[in-house]
Amino acid sequence: MRHFKSFTAKALLKLLQKENAQTLLEQFKFYKKAHKTDRTYQIWQEGYQPKLIQTDAIMIAKINYIHHNPVKRGYVDEAKHWRYSSARNYEGIDGLIEVDRFW
Repeated sequence: MRHFKSFTAKALLKLLQKENAQTLLEQFKFYKKAHKTDRTYQIWQEGYQPKLIQTDAIMIAKINYIHHNPVKRGYVDEAKHWRYSSARNYEGIDGLIEVDRFW
């Protein structure tokens, strides 16, 4: 999981810097934990709490939860409007990256 988080954080930061997404970069800088002196930004929350997904219903619930986080935070009115969300792909809208949808 450590390697996954490291890889995805670096890739996301590279994309955000390329796209000059200053608002998001500033948020990642602002919410970085003070004791994290080896980095400028923090993408992922600390820790890892794995959850076993045993059924398609649980997987769909997790996907919906993730898709609605930007709505819950008030960033967008609909999940598909969040540019960085796979919710766009699930709505048939091209996202920033290709997403395989099994559910």
